[in-house]
Amino acid sequence: MRRNGPTTTGTARPSPSPTSPRDPLLPAPAPPAAGPKRITVLGAGIAGLVAAHELERLGHRVQVLEARLRPGGRVRTHGFAGRGHGPLVELGAMRIPAAHRLTMQWIDRLGLSDRVRQFRPLFSDDASYLETTAGHVRVRDASPALVEEFRRSLPPGHRYRPETVLCAAWLAASVDAVAPGTFGRALLSGLHGELLDLLADIDVRPYLVDGPVQRVDLNRFFAHHQGFAANGRFRYFFNDVVTETSSALFRLDGGMDQIPGRLARRLRGPVRWGQRVLGLHVRPDGVLVDVRHGLAVRRLVSDHVLCTLPFSVLRRMPLTGVGPEKTAVVNDMQYWPATKIALHCREAFWEHDGISGGGSFTGGLTRQTYYPPVESDPRLGAALLASYTIGPDAEALSEVPREKRVGTVLGELSAVHPELGAPGMVLGSESQVWGEDPLSRGAASVRWSKDPVTAEEERALAAVSQGGLFFAGEHCSSTPAWIEGALASGLAAAEEIHAHAVPRRATTAVPRAGAGGTR
Repeated sequence: MRRNGPTTTGTARPSPSPTSPRDPLLPAPAPPAAGPKRITVLGAGIAGLVAAHELERLGHRVQVLEARLRPGGRVRTHGFAGRGHGPLVELGAMRIPAAHRLTMQWIDRLGLSDRVRQFRPLFSDDASYLETTAGHVRVRDASPALVEEFRRSLPPGHRYRPETVLCAAWLAASVDAVAPGTFGRALLSGLHGELLDLLADIDVRPYLVDGPVQRVDLNRFFAHHQGFAANGRFRYFFNDVVTETSSALFRLDGGMDQIPGRLARRLRGPVRWGQRVLGLHVRPDGVLVDVRHGLAVRRLVSDHVLCTLPFSVLRRMPLTGVGPEKTAVVNDMQYWPATKIALHCREAFWEHDGISGGGSFTGGLTRQTYYPPVESDPRLGAALLASYTIGPDAEALSEVPREKRVGTVLGELSAVHPELGAPGMVLGSESQVWGEDPLSRGAASVRWSKDPVTAEEERALAAVSQGGLFFAGEHCSSTPAWIEGALASGLAAAEEIHAHAVPRRATTAVPRAGAGGTR
């Protein structure tokens, strides 16, 4: 779900530009003649909080129900040695693309612009490691192994230029590093020829890095050719490869959870914690919401309800009064799990190994390893994001018993970083298994294998309202799996609710049959 400031890295931070349905800086329009609406928002993630913020700005009365005891949903910043004191690690959302201007705008509005730092991705540090057929090698030394493996798939007597083959080999390595498990193997089938065809008309020589072993600067290549695979298969996947290996990524010093934290504190209406939704029922005069708080179960009757729950969670509860197409998209939307395992280390030992940040593709069950900067008191240690896995890779790691996962990752990573085996080097660990979290049932919705038309049809069905029940979240946006999508969908839902006719019944709480039990 992140490094030095953009003024010192040469990466320009974009100026904010409004992309919401209405410029949030303009005065709020008057509510409809019927007066302010009473609205219940389900979920205090980014989408729910920004929608509540916008609805209040439009003059409505809003309450937010959240099952967790914190805001943010799948934004989770963990602090070793205490939040705000020791080293931090992102166990949820951890990066913001520079092109996501709506996110950057809200960071400015929330007074966080001075905390924006560059996030260094995979391959951005030539001292980091890359798994190859020759074993783990430094990024700066990886070209011979990558090219040798790539050439095995080429027809005899091919006439591709050596620099084109080199660039294609590095592009294939980036796909292998990002694409998980079975999905990646299916994608790589026949991909090498496609990459060479895509590169045929591109002069890649400006992106070659000379040294003892020549390599390709993928960060610069992607920065200048962001749409190079826009018309190929798996378009959405390639878009994410470009994003995840781009130098134009940002993080927040002090943690990404500052975004939902500040949004929640700015709300006038209540945010009610520990309120788990059990069922939703659309009626002609409103929406019934079954909620459990502790052992007590109650039923709310609300004119307007905004549901930001992931469909992976929503489809596990009673949902009545909605159309068949809506039911189908709720039941069929694909979510992928993700797992992050972080280690609290005595010191940032990787700096002694010449690594200043970025990430390694360590392969195995561990897959990706990131080296967060040390921005707290170094005497309190350093955080290492030892393993980041998604999709089939996260599923493979979940097959390891929970009590053995950290040890398994530590064992694999010690082959790359033997310093981890030094006495007292590892002080603790923290894990987040989003696929097993009952309040998320996955890390994000996925449209990587869908063509643009099918993906847009799914997005539109996900976002369409049902009577007084509205929907928002990254799964309802054209930018799934990113904060940008959550923000855009939340603002769009707020506009739709603002324009919606008011049912006859006002928001109340009524006893529910069987109240006090559990479900």
